[in-house]
Amino acid sequence: MKKLRIIAGLAAAGLSAVGLAACSSDNASSEKVTVNWWTWDDHQAANYKLCIPGFEKENPNINVKISQYNVNDYFTKLTAGFVSGTAPDAFQNSVPLLGQYAGQKQIMPLDDLIKKTDFDLSTFNIGVDSWKYTDGKQYGIPLDWAGAAIFFNEDMVKAAGYTDDDIKNMTWNPDDGGTFDKIVAHLTVDKNGKRGDEAGFDKTKVKTYGIGTLAAGDFNGQTSWNPFVTTLGWKLGGDVKAWPKELPFDDPRLAKTLDYVRTLGDRGLMPKFGQFTVSSSEQMGAGQVAMAQDGTWNATTLTKVPGLKVGIAPTVKGPDGRGMISNSNANNIFVGTKHVDQTWKWVSYMGTVGCQTVAGKTATFLPSIAAALQSTVDAQKADGVDISSFVDALKNDELYPAPPTANGQELVDTLQPMFEAFFSGEGDSSFLKAAQEKSKEILAKK
Repeated sequence: MKKLRIIAGLAAAGLSAVGLAACSSDNASSEKVTVNWWTWDDHQAANYKLCIPGFEKENPNINVKISQYNVNDYFTKLTAGFVSGTAPDAFQNSVPLLGQYAGQKQIMPLDDLIKKTDFDLSTFNIGVDSWKYTDGKQYGIPLDWAGAAIFFNEDMVKAAGYTDDDIKNMTWNPDDGGTFDKIVAHLTVDKNGKRGDEAGFDKTKVKTYGIGTLAAGDFNGQTSWNPFVTTLGWKLGGDVKAWPKELPFDDPRLAKTLDYVRTLGDRGLMPKFGQFTVSSSEQMGAGQVAMAQDGTWNATTLTKVPGLKVGIAPTVKGPDGRGMISNSNANNIFVGTKHVDQTWKWVSYMGTVGCQTVAGKTATFLPSIAAALQSTVDAQKADGVDISSFVDALKNDELYPAPPTANGQELVDTLQPMFEAFFSGEGDSSFLKAAQEKSKEILAKK
């Protein structure tokens, strides 16, 4: 999943009225109809188009049209479509927006359709429970999931005296940083050729940082600090898997983790927050970083940087083992669709082993069905890309799903500036107490 900027919805009452008014079904018609499906990812658009011939062969009275919009425009267009009644029949959504769309009654609960067609949710290995709203109903059919890994320049690692296995087995703790800290320091090189752990190293004139920045403004830290604090047993929702009433930011484990991450920038071992505005792949291509912690969705791009051999390692192992937050994408159906049954046929087809196997040809996304996921791994391995670390994380129960929350946009708008200020050097980690209080206020709103 590419990083999303959640777009705020409009008044719930107004949206619901328009959506429900638009919902008149022509399912009884034998005429050929078109089902419109939207995504923000160009790879997913291309890959799911590969499923259309098989689907249309089984359903000759249904055409499928796939549209892809840039993530910066995607949710704005959806919101406008909800208001006008012209939203797509079905669309890819990210779990932070489940609460908003289900609460505004813009997406359909799917339980009756699931029961009517005997659709088997147990086929999915990840993501089902993330798409249940507070009413207990199922609103999404899982498509894929995303996690984090460490991508590393194999030649730089070798030149520093390390092996691929050294990177794949890095340990971490918030007190001395473990082997991760030692490796990052040694991989860092200033413009005079001094390494970050050598006398005379100039942190103000760094040529290559040991790792790309782990400082981030987003409050879940999916590809930055989260895989570190999770190794201490901390989770974004605490002990609550869904619809938490507050986010447990005021926790010494998180404070120590964020303090450690910020010191990496202070020591010149990683770029400071906002220092680079280009992508991780561009930073690696330019020799600005030796390693980068990034997401599933960038695996293909990072491992195909021209002129570089880039390996993939799992995230660090800490006192409680490895762990990371995993975000889930799923299919939602617009309440205003005029083709309920036909849309459900397409959505449920996308949730089959066959379609997810055909679609999973790149590592941009990882299918939610294990059998299809293995096909993706095999296809990528044949293309020289080893994404086994993501699969191992799933198999070893190292993932925990991002909890669905209410008022996701307000959480972003309120909490992001607080995290950005901290990583910009303003104040200390005591801001986390205020952040938790803010989350409690926001999550309590109806």
